[in-house]
Amino acid sequence: MEMQNEKFKMKNLFRKNFHLYSFVLFLLFTIHCSLFTVVHAADAGKSRPLMPLPSNPPIPTDNPSGANVYPSKMDAKQELGYLLFFDPKVSGDGSISCADCHDPKQGWGFADPISRGYPGTVHWRNSQTAVNSGYLNKIFWEGGTTSLEAQAPVAATGGVAGNGSPDMMESRVRFTPEYVRRFKDIFGVEWPNMDHVWDAIAAFERWLSQPDTPFDKFMKGDKNALSVKAQKGMEIFKGKANCIQCHNGQMLTDEKFYDIGVADAPEFEENGIQQVTVRYQFYSKGSAEDVYRTHKSDPGIYFKQKRLEDRGKFRTAPLRYLKYSAPYMHNGTLFTIDEVIEFYNKGGGVDRWGNKAKILKPLNLSKDEKEALKEFLLSTSGEEIKLPVPKVPDYAPMADWQPRK
Repeated sequence: MEMQNEKFKMKNLFRKNFHLYSFVLFLLFTIHCSLFTVVHAADAGKSRPLMPLPSNPPIPTDNPSGANVYPSKMDAKQELGYLLFFDPKVSGDGSISCADCHDPKQGWGFADPISRGYPGTVHWRNSQTAVNSGYLNKIFWEGGTTSLEAQAPVAATGGVAGNGSPDMMESRVRFTPEYVRRFKDIFGVEWPNMDHVWDAIAAFERWLSQPDTPFDKFMKGDKNALSVKAQKGMEIFKGKANCIQCHNGQMLTDEKFYDIGVADAPEFEENGIQQVTVRYQFYSKGSAEDVYRTHKSDPGIYFKQKRLEDRGKFRTAPLRYLKYSAPYMHNGTLFTIDEVIEFYNKGGGVDRWGNKAKILKPLNLSKDEKEALKEFLLSTSGEEIKLPVPKVPDYAPMADWQPRK
């Protein structure tokens, strides 16, 4: 009885002071937001310095794996992810794999301007390299996912990518005794599941890192790691060319979104299947009929919130491993580093949306300055990462399976 009286008193006390509690919470929230705004206002217009990559990318606590990267030996989970990355079982019809769009012989990306797609389709954007992706906070050209664990299923189930059905892909993996054994050893589960498939692939992709480029060695104190020409290029990068405004930090990207006036992909005009893909993307993302029937320009992150000021904006591309990952830009319309430098030297492309970044202006770089800048950009790539295509495990009857009598 006394306990009930105490509870009654507490409820009455809460009711009487409800408005006071609410006001205090509101005040604390307002102060927090004000501080947040002040901090970011102070940083407005400032760029981070260039930084070397840490020896290992961040490893999430809910998907631990070895703190080792290429060319160190993979741990068991990374090795499982290596097999799954190349295994077509993780797709719609069992004919393509992650490696079909992220080919080690093509910079761990895809060397055509627009990536290949699921059989019978094509993609509509350039395939980015998987190398160093573990260091990114925003993945895809629209920054649509924030982890490799979230990226893998989006790619594997996307209509013009893997087009896979999770239950079908899971069944294929479960009908592979080698996978059943490995998943049990690594994850402690009786049967493989797709969440652990994504975890393993993400672990492999984190291993696929290159923190020892000439640029990284130079930034860590080895002043002989960069040539005199490359060092001059770095000064141009930070100074006259002002590349550092957007390409900064350890991945040489601020991971923000800009419209820089990249030209439309000619494939959108010339290729029938490409036209179908573009119309499908516009339609499925909620565009009005007159838009999905007529538009040929990719509006980028506009699809997220349908704000006119977001049209034509894409996440700043990292500048690592670019020696091997041509062509460049979200639609692969620039084929060489020289073309990229000239694009920015002219002040970017056409402002078709009215959203073109104000920081883009003609640079008036001389021939020698362009060559020095290119030398520096090449220093952000190390030796090409070459891995053999592994023999993925086959389907087979389970050893302990007995037919029903």
